[in-house]
Amino acid sequence: MKVHTHEDGVTRCAWCGTDPLYVTYHDTEWGVPEYDDRALFEKLILDGFQAGLAWITILRKRDGFRAAFDGFQPEIIARYTPDKVEALMQDAGIVRNRSKIESTVRSAQVWLDIQERGPGFSQLLWDMNGPVLDNRREPGDPPLVTSPVAVTMSKDLKKRGFNFVGPTIVYAFMQAVGMVNDHAVTCHRHGVADFGARA
Repeated sequence: MKVHTHEDGVTRCAWCGTDPLYVTYHDTEWGVPEYDDRALFEKLILDGFQAGLAWITILRKRDGFRAAFDGFQPEIIARYTPDKVEALMQDAGIVRNRSKIESTVRSAQVWLDIQERGPGFSQLLWDMNGPVLDNRREPGDPPLVTSPVAVTMSKDLKKRGFNFVGPTIVYAFMQAVGMVNDHAVTCHRHGVADFGARA
């Protein structure tokens, strides 16, 4: 786990580089526990779109994704028609991958089923994860790309009908939404994330 001290004197995880958008994401979002059902849906979908791409590519297009996918409201996405899918395939503001777009529609339908049948998307995921795990990553530690929990969560999500949720994608999702704290111990964000009770 590499770190880098920036010109502002702040030490950060090196993966965010110096791009202001990436640095802001690192400083304000990555690793902060998220418990909102819809927000977790959005992040999981975007991590699926990232497959084969760099996260900064998705981050730069995130506003475009939110506009194209109706604010990632599953209730709306679940009703998308083939014509809507075709329109999304022409939208330069997103990653135009038909399999991932169609998967998003299916995932929204699965999300609604989870909400209706219980326990709710957030509780489902956090119950599988348990309390936030602080991996206490030291500078020089190799990056983590999966975990036993990520494997279990991946299998559960696939069984329910989600796609693009392999263990590596799921672990990246878990890092981003604060299920694990993988900020390096020398990163200024390591001890900042709120590991308290669910909102």
